[in-house]
Amino acid sequence: MTTSPTRARATLTDISSRAWEHPADRGALVALRKLKGFDTVLRTLSGFMNERRIRLDFLGGGIRVDERQFAGVHRVLAEVGRVLDVEQLPEVYVVNDPHTNAMTIGMDRPVIVLNSALFDLLDEEEMRFVIAHELGHAESGHAVYRTLLLWLMGLTGVWSAVPGGALGLRVLIAALYEWSRKAELSADRAGLLATQDPSVAFRVHMKLASGSGDLSELDQTSFFAQGQEYLETTDLRDSVLKILLNERASHPYAVVRAAELRRWVDSGEYTAILAGSYPRREDDGDASMSEAAKQAADSYSEAFRTSQDVLGKLVHDVAGFFGSAKLWLDEQLRRTRD
Repeated sequence: MTTSPTRARATLTDISSRAWEHPADRGALVALRKLKGFDTVLRTLSGFMNERRIRLDFLGGGIRVDERQFAGVHRVLAEVGRVLDVEQLPEVYVVNDPHTNAMTIGMDRPVIVLNSALFDLLDEEEMRFVIAHELGHAESGHAVYRTLLLWLMGLTGVWSAVPGGALGLRVLIAALYEWSRKAELSADRAGLLATQDPSVAFRVHMKLASGSGDLSELDQTSFFAQGQEYLETTDLRDSVLKILLNERASHPYAVVRAAELRRWVDSGEYTAILAGSYPRREDDGDASMSEAAKQAADSYSEAFRTSQDVLGKLVHDVAGFFGSAKLWLDEQLRRTRD
């Protein structure tokens, strides 16, 4: 991990995780936060997953980041925590793993795990984005869906013996995977807010997709064009295949993540947050569940409306047809009553 010059970044005092959460992710999280007793159930499930055992495994088999071990990572974590105004930072471990990946696990005591392969691939600013991405997961409480998902995956064999159970479980697991993919988009936004340089975020996506740290072999314009080609599928068969490919994917493809992040930047919301216009943690308890649900629905509706994917356009057109039919029917009923 090569060191980059230090530069000034805006501190986002008292920022709520709702500021960076994707609408589809935020809707689910607000609903879960309103559900009394849910945390207790999740902590019980977390106990089933032996969360303490997992932490001990990293404590014994990895390197815990501090002032003397991976001091650069320790400093970047502190800087990211300052920008996102996080009071209690999670432990960070570096593990010997050739796969370019990072993860956040744990509910009561979240732990960030960085695979050693990342240090050969990313410079300090790019690692800042990854660390902030993982901190975004921790602050949003995304261990909720991870715990549920792992627990349900463990029950696959049990539910297969129940008539119709396997299908119901598959639908629920698919829904959790969809939530997981939206949560990754949320965490990308947290990464960008801490890095405050979109080009850094896009470089991370390109490097993770290619496994190459040589920027001379990568081109951002071509990368985004590749993403548009993937998103604007004109063959129905490809649309169906994309659904099947993503059914059990916890992360969106790198080209999709980059495109979604650029869309967020272009919307003006990112700039507004840096200027100080964002929800505060002190207001989290007053967050409206119905408003969050509406924003989630609007997000999917907008995605279908703007999609060039043939299946996405078909869904939008069909929904539009039924919407128009409903309006026509409502008008006829109104005239009848009048």
